[in-house]
Amino acid sequence: MPLWASVTPIAAAVLLIAALVLPGSLALAVICVAALLGAVIAAVHHAEVIAHRLGEPFGALVLAVSVTTIEVALIVTMMLTGGADHATLPRDTIFSAIMIIFNGVIGLCMLIGALRHQEQAFRVVGNNAALATLIALTTLSLVLPSFTTSSPGATYTSAQLAFAALASLVLWATFVFVQTVRHRDYFLPLEDPANEQLHAALPSVALTWGSFGLLLVALTAVVGLAKLLSPSIETAVAAAGAPKGTISIAIALLVLLPETTAALRAARANRLQTSLNLALGSALASIGLTIPAVAFTSMLIGVPLVLGLDAKDLVLLLLTFLVTSITFVSGRGHVMMGAVHLVIFGAFVFLALVP
Repeated sequence: MPLWASVTPIAAAVLLIAALVLPGSLALAVICVAALLGAVIAAVHHAEVIAHRLGEPFGALVLAVSVTTIEVALIVTMMLTGGADHATLPRDTIFSAIMIIFNGVIGLCMLIGALRHQEQAFRVVGNNAALATLIALTTLSLVLPSFTTSSPGATYTSAQLAFAALASLVLWATFVFVQTVRHRDYFLPLEDPANEQLHAALPSVALTWGSFGLLLVALTAVVGLAKLLSPSIETAVAAAGAPKGTISIAIALLVLLPETTAALRAARANRLQTSLNLALGSALASIGLTIPAVAFTSMLIGVPLVLGLDAKDLVLLLLTFLVTSITFVSGRGHVMMGAVHLVIFGAFVFLALVP
């Protein structure tokens, strides 16, 4: 294992602890940004070690679940401390993650992969299964609350919230079973004989466990430092006169950095299916694990959750799923589809700044 890959996550975690104890300053904020970027690079390295040992799609699943679990813990902690002030936090975080993953990450992967390899192939059946699951999860969690009548506003009653939480867990668990056991071949990358990484020696069991432990340390540091930097982000947003909704986008971008970096590296290496496994797995875990956790927390502390999206966000969500359905039909990634997804992502960011 390279020395930097061992030292960087530990150094970032130590800096996170120090930053929580020491008073904030500009110099400390700059160091935290550098540590966050270093932890992201280290997390990607360790995720790739694990992925090479376990094979796809297990490697992508490990990274997605690890990031999402830590992110869920962060959201629940903020709900417990913030109460009603954070009633829209889960909704904003999940929606931002979906738009970033489906349009920003997938669009960049297709564009960069196409610029380097002209056209890249991926498996249609597995990706369509993931997309169908995501559409159902998103509709039950973020769309229906705006149309139900049993509770005021874009909220669910306790019974409706419990049903949405149970449905999210069932759909996510079923998808993981299909992805890793029943139909694993639907998610395996299409082999490229020129790709040397596919034929490299497997890392040892000890090295893999070491990478797993350091991956968790690195991801904890990433999410913790992102949360630590959020007040600076809020100050910058307020100074720029931008809407408060842009804060959740900025934090989501920071938290998703490890998966985004790993997905882009896979696309450059002509492994677009691995990129899609990372992206779709992250989106599925983001909803499938977050909704049950925040639903339980909401019922525990008696704070209602505002889950329903407004009209503008509903249109963007519908457009995203429609375009993604068209993208996955052909099983080929090229420049045009990458450009379309990136334009939608640009519209999402622009309308967040200019609603």
